[in-house]
Amino acid sequence: MVLSIIIFIAATIGFVILAYNMKDKNKANWLQFYAEGKDSGFSFKEIELMYNIAVKSKLDDPAMLFVSMEQLDVCIRTFVQYIHQSGESSNQEYQTLLSKLYDYRGRMEADKTGGKSGIYNSRQISEGQNLRVQITGSGVFRAQIVQNNNNFMTISKPVSEKLSDNFPWQGLKLSIYFWREEDAGYVFDTEVIGEIVSKGIVSLKISHSDSLFRTQKRKSLRVKLKKAAFLYPLAGNEDGNKLEPNPGLKCMLEDISDTGCAIVIGGKAEAGFRIKVQFVLNNVPICIGGTVRSVVYKEDKNTSILRVEADPLPIEVRNQILGEVFGMLPEEEEDLPFRMLADEAQTSTPEFVLGANPSTPELSENMENTA
Repeated sequence: MVLSIIIFIAATIGFVILAYNMKDKNKANWLQFYAEGKDSGFSFKEIELMYNIAVKSKLDDPAMLFVSMEQLDVCIRTFVQYIHQSGESSNQEYQTLLSKLYDYRGRMEADKTGGKSGIYNSRQISEGQNLRVQITGSGVFRAQIVQNNNNFMTISKPVSEKLSDNFPWQGLKLSIYFWREEDAGYVFDTEVIGEIVSKGIVSLKISHSDSLFRTQKRKSLRVKLKKAAFLYPLAGNEDGNKLEPNPGLKCMLEDISDTGCAIVIGGKAEAGFRIKVQFVLNNVPICIGGTVRSVVYKEDKNTSILRVEADPLPIEVRNQILGEVFGMLPEEEEDLPFRMLADEAQTSTPEFVLGANPSTPELSENMENTA
């Protein structure tokens, strides 16, 4: 009997506290907002903070934050602006919530575009697409789609010291891999029909495939940008997130995500070596350490595009990058002591890039090898 009374009193007090809190929620349905937040994986404290953000963002219905990407964007921008203006960038509670909001935003983006960008046969591949061509017993070679029509495809003939001028292409079985931007990687098998000249390029005429195997999908959203940056080699277990006070090798940042980036350097490079890339976002220095996973060499420009897979990032750095990816950062003039002007990087010669840091012979040696 006593226990029942205690439970009744506790429940009554809890209801009174909840009712008191709800009267300050204007006319919004706090219980609905709480239920949506709980189902979405947020804690009670985070939901309270999110509600305040939604109110501050002047949403007519705060619960729309959980179902509308546009309304969520408004709230995230409000939150980022508050963190920026209040100097609370080191507040771990805020950074954790911001990270969870970005993750939620990423899931909404994936649900919106999921399944729409895949292709199903080789006739759908765009002309100009870069390819990796595997020839059994000879290796993997680079090529590009020169022309693609309903009957067959022509690709630039791979050129290598491993392939003689009289290499027997007719009837050869090929396995072709390519990465489709904003989509995924694909593999298909084909056969060489013959050698031709297409659009003035010595090419291989190959058969189409109606069976494309879709490999690894993109794990994260990325944004394209042209930004001057510095590259530094990493040795051993060196911290890839530690900022450098002095300039490194000049490069250009091509795109960025919370899992890596792409940069352009002068000269040639190889995959496999570890580097870090330092640049500025919204007047904040950012350093991404990681491993070069792939290299595309542009012979006409003597430049290489390096795709870097990032090591795990500190939460503040990850949030700053995702703010750029989702367009949440305020516009500010970047001005840091180590900043490099973009036009300097674009006009820097490969010799300068390769020889800028004589204390890194291992990196220079790697860059001088053919990708």
